[in-house]
Amino acid sequence: MRMMLRDILTTNGFEVVGEAKNGSEAISLYQTEKPDVVVMDIVMPEMDGLAATEEIRRIDPGAKVVICSAMGQKDIVIKALGIGARGFIVKPFDAERLVEAVRKAALPGL
Repeated sequence: MRMMLRDILTTNGFEVVGEAKNGSEAISLYQTEKPDVVVMDIVMPEMDGLAATEEIRRIDPGAKVVICSAMGQKDIVIKALGIGARGFIVKPFDAERLVEAVRKAALPGL
């Protein structure tokens, strides 16, 4: 999944600065790289994407996170947006939807 996301994003002109295998690694990578937008899966080992998003937003309240998951339940979407995610993509998704969500999340002032 990470390779597919990387391919879609780089093909559409985005620079991908890293990939994390789990939520803890995502937090560490965020602190090192300070990316414009983070695309985060919910289901990950060690720390799930919601917990990692909360921690990244605690470290940097301006962090822009798009949550990506096969779990499209309304309560998860509401929780993700409630903790500051800028968007939510339900898998399987198409490249156009991913690119649209990342571009929208990257807009200043949102």
